Amino acid sequence: MNKLSLTVLLGSLALAAPALAADPAAGEKGFNKCKACHTVTLADGTVAVKGGKTGPDLGGVIGRPVASVADFKYGDSILAVGATGAVWDEASLATYAADPTAWLKEKTGDDAAKSKMTFKLAAGGEDIAAWLATQK
Repeated sequence: MNKLSLTVLLGSLALAAPALAADPAAGEKGFNKCKACHTVTLADGTVAVKGGKTGPDLGGVIGRPVASVADFKYGDSILAVGATGAVWDEASLATYAADPTAWLKEKTGDDAAKSKMTFKLAAGGEDIAAWLATQK
């Protein structure tokens, strides 16, 4: 790769980065799609979003080990991912939310892996994950 090509490539990536950045404010609004099944409780016990209990509480999810909410009954496949020591980050949560079963199949290497979460978030997962990262 010549110097000009490398410069153009790096410049293009730098310009694209802001366009690809997640928007926590949009994620807060987008979380309305999630609250039918999920609550967000902060570390101090404050309920930031009162939602359903079908899914685990998502307060503090970013940085938390996968499948680690006490007393929540997780499915076998996500428990297997959690047993590897995997930790949620914004990218993995957004990918999981887009297609939970596909994510579990990829992470476990098991084509029979299943998710108890049947909802697929068609768009906005990066924004929601960015907002959840602020909910500690």
